Amino acid sequence: TTTHPSDDGDKDASHPSFSTSTPVENSSNDTTSLPSSPLFPSKATTVFKPGHRKNALSVESIPQQTLMKALASVRRNNNPHGLSLAGTLSSMIAPVGDRPGTASSQKLSAALSDLANRNSPNTPRFAALTSPCFYHQRFDDAVDIDKVLDEIKQDEGMSHSRLMQTATGVREVSKQLQRRPIKRAVRNVMIVTKARDNQLVHLTKDLAQWLMSTPRYGSDLGVTVYVDAKLRNSKRFGAAQMLEEQPRFQHLLKYWTPDLCWSQPEKFDLVLTLGGDGTVLFTSWLFQRIVPPILSFSLGSLGFLTNFKYDQFKESLNKVMGEEGMRVNLRMRFTCTVYRDGAEGNEMDEAEQYEVLNELVIDRGPSSYISNLELYGDNELLTVVQADGCIFSTPTGSTAYSLSAGGSLVHPDIPAILLTPICPHTLSFRPMILSDTLLLRVSIPRNSRATAYCSFDGKGRVELRQGDHVTIAASQYPFPTVVKTGNDWFDSVSRTLQWNTRGATQKGWDGAEENKQEEVEWDIDTDSGFYGSEESSISASPLRRQMSNM
Repeated sequence: TTTHPSDDGDKDASHPSFSTSTPVENSSNDTTSLPSSPLFPSKATTVFKPGHRKNALSVESIPQQTLMKALASVRRNNNPHGLSLAGTLSSMIAPVGDRPGTASSQKLSAALSDLANRNSPNTPRFAALTSPCFYHQRFDDAVDIDKVLDEIKQDEGMSHSRLMQTATGVREVSKQLQRRPIKRAVRNVMIVTKARDNQLVHLTKDLAQWLMSTPRYGSDLGVTVYVDAKLRNSKRFGAAQMLEEQPRFQHLLKYWTPDLCWSQPEKFDLVLTLGGDGTVLFTSWLFQRIVPPILSFSLGSLGFLTNFKYDQFKESLNKVMGEEGMRVNLRMRFTCTVYRDGAEGNEMDEAEQYEVLNELVIDRGPSSYISNLELYGDNELLTVVQADGCIFSTPTGSTAYSLSAGGSLVHPDIPAILLTPICPHTLSFRPMILSDTLLLRVSIPRNSRATAYCSFDGKGRVELRQGDHVTIAASQYPFPTVVKTGNDWFDSVSRTLQWNTRGATQKGWDGAEENKQEEVEWDIDTDSGFYGSEESSISASPLRRQMSNM
């Protein structure tokens, strides 16, 4: 599999093919092999013992596609022409000492690899996978790698759990990014919008023209703008007419494709979304590895994730791209991997994998039977779910489907996995908030009456048959969103849900405000329904008051 050439003229260099069974050397004594992925034509299987309780991946096991994405991300600075999977796999697998150490996440990867090797000298490991958090190179200067390592090393046994490293690493990186603004030049801006919405196409054109024409960073021109490749021939966007009127924009207006988002995510210094929360989710869908910082303008119906107003885009972007810089919040994502029951009943094939921002939903689909799902946490059976379905939500997704099903509102800074049943068969099955360090697995029993269906952020709906399962784990690729203030989440909840909003404020007992307006004084000392509460008062209760009159 190779990546298609990008629209801006960058082409991937040719590389030798990489066999899915090629052994990978981590040290002089450790070797292992790369399994296959749906991205490659061949298949590899993992053999398990029969029975769901024993038919489980190890907590430390790593899906093949997670491996491939990590390998594609670890040497980002050394490959300016994009990351073709088949080509980069063969060139990226190298000892830690051979890797360039300029990027923060690469230093983190190297340090954690040494830590893992000291604690588990006989365990084969991919050094590229020991980085708990792959983030955009714009954040390198703002992250103190030593402090992240200290947080991870302080917890006993932390180095033995890749999932705990990921959860802790993402938390610490997020804290550091929120403490101070990131002040680096923004030279490449990507705009994501609905190409079929005529109104948004016109707004995209206005925004792109302003970005290219506004002088920045000592130049008489603006920044390079990437728009959807579908707009290249759009009459409403009018790219040809725009370039004819402004020939100097010729090298500034470029086009993005999904392949470019996969192969070169760090080409973009900033991503602007025009639309609602669905457009933000689509952006997360585009970037299934490293994600650039996302700034979202509210042009949808609700907008939990879109806190910037489009009519103020000049002021907002001048601040973010100028001296004030951008403040970023890293939002947790899930890595969800589907495994298929093998033909012989004792083999599991890895199938789809997605990075999820909102939620994974498993439901009964068109079946009239109730769903029967086995839920495991770190390979221990937690419960058997009998319901119409189950929602596994991130804190970001707590305001979405989970909220409609009775789940709690959870602040995005809280590291957690929300478990929300959909119409459970038992009334005692209430929503729960689980640790983000758990590896969750949902299995369809082989004796289940019906299959189940799962969807990832409302997309990629697939059927889970008897014997299949799906895993949910904290992602190494968080979703960075640009924030205005520290209260953005509370503002969005109050604005969209009218959270704790009432028609009028309750009046005080003294009526001070009303009397002040009317300039009158009370001629009554208390209300008829008000009784004294002193211990010695005989009027402390209606009964004692009546008895005192007898």
